[in-house]
Amino acid sequence: MLSKEELGRYLKNIRNNKGLSLREVNKLTDISYTHLNMIENGKRNVTPALLRNLANLYSVDYLDLYKKAGYIDLIEDEQNKKLENKQAYPLLGTVKGGYDYLSSENIVGHILIDNPLSDIENCYALKVTGDSMYPLMGEGDIIIVHKQENFENGQTCIILINGEEATVKNVYKTENGIKLVALNPYVPPKEFTFEEMKDIPVKIIGVVKEVRNRSSFK
Repeated sequence: MLSKEELGRYLKNIRNNKGLSLREVNKLTDISYTHLNMIENGKRNVTPALLRNLANLYSVDYLDLYKKAGYIDLIEDEQNKKLENKQAYPLLGTVKGGYDYLSSENIVGHILIDNPLSDIENCYALKVTGDSMYPLMGEGDIIIVHKQENFENGQTCIILINGEEATVKNVYKTENGIKLVALNPYVPPKEFTFEEMKDIPVKIIGVVKEVRNRSSFK
């Protein structure tokens, strides 16, 4: 939480970075020149409604402004509303074969949706472990995955091995099966024949649609 003065300076910096004057903001939002000037100089409190108005104009996250202004309860309310409206992806603790891994017993949390994908009910979130796909993603990052078995050559996929181990790699089709390739050059590729895919088994269970850096979680 920022002090009234710190929040004012923060809002002023955003406005200046957008190349907007106080009078231009007034014309675009109907927030008075004098009122905004006093806010930016730390002489007046800012309301949640005004913060949301400015966030829309400045193209920033209004929940982040709420946090800086100390409106923590409102952040929780907004997040709960999104969850109630099912605007969240289930965060899975593990992915295993033999049962529906999107069932409630496997869900350890939720990741709020910013830009909904189509077919939301078949999307889920996983937390990345390891650095095999660095720099695309790293330890602790969240990936949004669409549940599917088909994939295009070279797509980043979730692969379930032996019904227990879920890994994320770029997948390439070969004449005899598939090849799993990491972005980290120190991690060697793996190849599986169609016969091995059936016997082990090895199964594509999703395609990565979005990567969220751990510092941006809501």
